[in-house]
Amino acid sequence: MKGAVISMLVVLAMVAFVAKPGEAITCADVNSYLASCVPFLTGGGGAPTAACCTGVSKLKDNAVSTADKQAACNCVKAAAAALPTIKDDAASSLPGKCNVPLNIPISKNTNCKE
Repeated sequence: MKGAVISMLVVLAMVAFVAKPGEAITCADVNSYLASCVPFLTGGGGAPTAACCTGVSKLKDNAVSTADKQAACNCVKAAAAALPTIKDDAASSLPGKCNVPLNIPISKNTNCKE
Protein backbone atom coordinates (compact mmCIF):
# COMPACT_ATOMS: atom_id res chain seq x y z
CA MET A 1 0.00 0.00 0.00
CA LYS A 2 2.80 2.37 0.92
CA GLY A 3 4.48 1.69 -2.45
CA ALA A 4 1.26 2.46 -4.33
CA VAL A 5 0.90 5.81 -2.56
CA ILE A 6 4.50 6.73 -3.35
CA SER A 7 4.04 5.68 -6.98
CA MET A 8 0.91 7.83 -7.25
CA LEU A 9 2.74 10.83 -5.77
CA VAL A 10 5.61 10.38 -8.23
CA VAL A 11 3.18 10.25 -11.16
CA LEU A 12 1.37 13.38 -9.93
CA ALA A 13 4.67 15.22 -9.51
CA MET A 14 5.70 14.27 -13.05
CA VAL A 15 2.41 15.51 -14.46
CA ALA A 16 2.74 18.78 -12.57
CA PHE A 17 6.20 19.41 -14.05
CA VAL A 18 5.29 18.40 -17.61
CA ALA A 19 1.85 20.01 -17.90
CA LYS A 20 2.56 23.66 -17.13
CA PRO A 21 -0.40 25.98 -17.27
CA GLY A 22 -0.45 28.11 -20.41
CA GLU A 23 1.58 31.22 -20.06
CA ALA A 24 0.31 34.24 -21.93
CA ILE A 25 2.69 35.92 -24.31
CA THR A 26 3.62 39.47 -23.30
CA CYS A 27 4.67 42.53 -25.24
CA ALA A 28 8.07 42.25 -23.58
CA ASP A 29 8.38 38.77 -25.11
CA VAL A 30 7.27 39.94 -28.55
CA ASN A 31 9.56 42.97 -28.45
CA SER A 32 12.55 40.85 -27.47
CA TYR A 33 11.82 38.34 -30.25
CA LEU A 34 11.60 41.03 -32.92
CA ALA A 35 14.12 43.61 -31.66
CA SER A 36 16.84 42.39 -34.00
CA CYS A 37 14.43 42.83 -36.94
CA VAL A 38 14.18 46.62 -36.57
CA PRO A 39 17.05 47.39 -38.98
CA PHE A 40 15.44 45.22 -41.66
CA LEU A 41 11.97 46.62 -40.99
CA THR A 42 13.12 50.23 -41.15
CA GLY A 43 15.66 49.80 -43.94
CA GLY A 44 13.63 47.40 -46.00
CA GLY A 45 16.54 46.24 -48.10
CA GLY A 46 18.41 42.98 -48.27
CA ALA A 47 17.61 40.08 -46.03
CA PRO A 48 16.83 39.91 -42.33
CA THR A 49 19.60 38.72 -40.05
CA ALA A 50 19.75 35.20 -38.65
CA ALA A 51 18.98 36.64 -35.20
CA CYS A 52 15.88 38.33 -36.60
CA CYS A 53 14.64 35.10 -38.19
CA THR A 54 15.30 33.23 -34.96
CA GLY A 55 13.13 35.79 -33.20
CA VAL A 56 10.34 35.38 -35.76
CA SER A 57 10.54 31.62 -35.24
CA LYS A 58 10.37 32.05 -31.45
CA LEU A 59 7.34 34.28 -31.84
CA LYS A 60 5.63 31.62 -33.94
CA ASP A 61 6.51 28.89 -31.43
CA ASN A 62 5.28 30.89 -28.43
CA ALA A 63 2.09 32.37 -29.86
CA VAL A 64 0.11 29.18 -30.28
CA SER A 65 -3.38 29.85 -28.97
CA THR A 66 -5.77 32.33 -30.55
CA ALA A 67 -5.50 34.52 -27.45
CA ASP A 68 -1.69 34.50 -27.69
CA LYS A 69 -1.82 35.36 -31.40
CA GLN A 70 -4.18 38.25 -30.75
CA ALA A 71 -2.02 39.50 -27.89
CA ALA A 72 1.12 39.23 -30.03
CA CYS A 73 -0.65 40.99 -32.89
CA ASN A 74 -1.58 43.88 -30.59
CA CYS A 75 2.00 44.08 -29.32
CA VAL A 76 3.38 44.12 -32.86
CA LYS A 77 0.84 46.76 -33.87
CA ALA A 78 1.79 48.98 -30.93
CA ALA A 79 5.50 48.56 -31.61
CA ALA A 80 5.02 49.31 -35.30
CA ALA A 81 3.02 52.45 -34.47
CA ALA A 82 5.84 53.60 -32.18
CA LEU A 83 8.35 53.24 -35.04
CA PRO A 84 6.92 55.32 -37.89
CA THR A 85 9.90 54.48 -40.13
CA ILE A 86 8.84 50.83 -40.45
CA LYS A 87 8.28 50.04 -44.11
CA ASP A 88 5.05 48.12 -44.72
CA ASP A 89 6.52 46.06 -47.55
CA ALA A 90 9.45 44.97 -45.37
CA ALA A 91 7.08 44.08 -42.53
CA SER A 92 4.78 42.01 -44.72
CA SER A 93 7.71 40.20 -46.35
CA LEU A 94 9.52 39.36 -43.10
CA PRO A 95 7.95 35.93 -42.38
CA GLY A 96 8.52 34.81 -45.98
CA LYS A 97 12.11 36.02 -46.03
CA CYS A 98 12.71 34.09 -42.82
CA ASN A 99 10.88 31.01 -44.16
CA VAL A 100 8.64 31.05 -41.09
CA PRO A 101 4.90 30.74 -41.72
CA LEU A 102 3.72 33.30 -39.18
CA ASN A 103 -0.02 33.81 -38.72
CA ILE A 104 0.54 37.14 -37.02
CA PRO A 105 0.64 40.14 -39.33
CA ILE A 106 3.42 42.63 -38.77
CA SER A 107 1.79 45.97 -39.44
CA LYS A 108 0.51 49.08 -37.71
CA ASN A 109 -2.80 48.83 -39.59
CA THR A 110 -3.89 45.31 -38.65
CA ASN A 111 -7.20 44.32 -37.12
CA CYS A 112 -6.00 41.94 -34.40
CA LYS A 113 -9.49 40.71 -33.53
CA GLU A 114 -9.72 38.66 -36.72
